[in-house]
Amino acid sequence: MTSSIASPQNRNIHRTVLNNGITVLVTENPSADIIAARLFFKAGTRWEPHDKAGLSHLVAAVMTKGTERHSSLEIAERVESIGASLGTDAASDYFLLSLKTVSTDFPEMLTLAGELLRSATFPESEVELERRLALQAIRSQQEQPFTVALDQLRHAMYGQHPYALSGLGTTETVEKLTREDLQTYYKTHFRPDNLTISIAGRITPDQAVSQVEEILGDWKAPLMPRTELDLPIVAPNPIRSAVPQDTQQAIVILGYHAPSIHSDLMEDYAALKLLNTYLGNGLSSRLFVELREKRGLAYEVSAFYPTRLDTSYFVTYMGTAPSNTSIALSGLKTEVDRLCAAPLSEEEIQTAKNKLLGQYALGKQTNSQLAQIFGWYETLGLGVEFDTQFQTAIAHVTAETAQETACRYFGNPYISLLGPADAIQ
Repeated sequence: MTSSIASPQNRNIHRTVLNNGITVLVTENPSADIIAARLFFKAGTRWEPHDKAGLSHLVAAVMTKGTERHSSLEIAERVESIGASLGTDAASDYFLLSLKTVSTDFPEMLTLAGELLRSATFPESEVELERRLALQAIRSQQEQPFTVALDQLRHAMYGQHPYALSGLGTTETVEKLTREDLQTYYKTHFRPDNLTISIAGRITPDQAVSQVEEILGDWKAPLMPRTELDLPIVAPNPIRSAVPQDTQQAIVILGYHAPSIHSDLMEDYAALKLLNTYLGNGLSSRLFVELREKRGLAYEVSAFYPTRLDTSYFVTYMGTAPSNTSIALSGLKTEVDRLCAAPLSEEEIQTAKNKLLGQYALGKQTNSQLAQIFGWYETLGLGVEFDTQFQTAIAHVTAETAQETACRYFGNPYISLLGPADAIQ
């Protein structure tokens, strides 16, 4: 099945589903002799059992360290000898293998990627090495005040849901992970009917589909359907938590549950994305101007609202002098509460729209960015049409709908504090 969808930038994105279930997206962009590909699986930390947190990260780290035909060194030499790049990554809602190369070498790199998808061996020595490195990274994170405070917030907001934990996992879970755990994860999620390949660059749709078909067309999906984890419902229970730590600055974080990308609340999603831009994006954002520039409270201050398959969270945070912790907490909450108390002006709304849509457009300039964003939308179940839908939804946000949305979601916040004991009590 093949279809062609026009994007707002007049790019045609061709979508083909192969007989074995692989979805192939192709964005032809002949401006440079480069091809980028993003190979997405519906996997990642969301699909990890709670007692195996960090599994996706470890699979990503070890997956390129050997196949049935090539050793870790041989794989590295093949990639570097042609000046290409190849890497793996595990995020909250997907697992990714990415590659970039000149167009003439693309079939060779796609062949190597196919090997990694179908016959990675996960050598015991490499598993042990990467596990030690992961444990070292976890210990390093525990020395970063903001990371500790954010982990504390996620634990409070998500409980037993996988979103509660860092993608690295915990010391306790990673220490227990085995090579067999990695192989089970690999066999469970790495199957053609769970794969989206997004390709952008100097290649026609027919060429791209033909090459994918030649390399991966004989890959058969298992007869057993892929099962979903029975994830717990994320229920609101705003609490205040604090970690006493002798630091030079205090960390103040407020968190609010926010809609997922599949919540049938597209208007709310768009309005919160716009409010996030207005509140915490850049040096002209309200948090930066009001709390850092005018009041001198913040070393750093910002906000974020990630796109998630399940319930997301809207977060504002600040790093401040310990003596200012109470004032900073009050100031941060006041700025969020103002979004409900009074509508933004038409100028403020339009400025936020211009910034958000401008940054969104700039995020689709390279072949790698094009392959990433369209593959991500397809993997989330949104389809590449979401590229247009999102921009339309942002354009339709009004000051009134933004205010109503703020009132719906910005009630009592989860509060996470970290700093000297006398400052955070």
